[in-house]
Amino acid sequence: MLNDHDYSPDALDVRISELLVATADGGDVLISDCIPEVLRLLREHLRMDVVFVSEFVDGRRIFRRVEAAPDRAVVAVNESAPLEATFCQHVVDGRMPSLVHDVAKLPNFDQLPKTPFKIGAHLSVPVVLNDGRVYGTLCCFSQAPNDDLTRRDQKKLEMSAQLAARRIDADRARESEVASAKWSLEPKAGTLKR
Repeated sequence: MLNDHDYSPDALDVRISELLVATADGGDVLISDCIPEVLRLLREHLRMDVVFVSEFVDGRRIFRRVEAAPDRAVVAVNESAPLEATFCQHVVDGRMPSLVHDVAKLPNFDQLPKTPFKIGAHLSVPVVLNDGRVYGTLCCFSQAPNDDLTRRDQKKLEMSAQLAARRIDADRARESEVASAKWSLEPKAGTLKR
């Protein structure tokens, strides 16, 4: 929660908030200029190899935005996989913790989806929209374990996911208003006959 009393924002949090809360330009929030900077800031601060925003669509997890360290780009935008075969789904439904220092040391490691590359540390939170639907996840991982990750780091990711959800909700509301404005309840000329 943004109002968590055990968590006080630092300079990184303030910068991420400024970027994500800024007025949207009417384009897709995940293509917005601010999203790559937010992901880069998170990746660098958390010392992870990859950070991404995924969307859950028709039983699949799709990478919508990816920020990777040089030589660590093991996933790409628009790649997808069945949800059940992803860590993202396991985190969302509680079969895997949100914060993992070393995935290989999890008691249920042999039951987790197999990945085409090594994952050591993993941090993932759902992006939950205003109506309660899970849009996807904001996730990051490194190929090496990372014992330095803390609950505070998880809070940073949660705050970023909440702000991203607000942007997505605002963009979708704007798109809906534009679509509604194009609808007309009046019959087209020549369609009514007596």
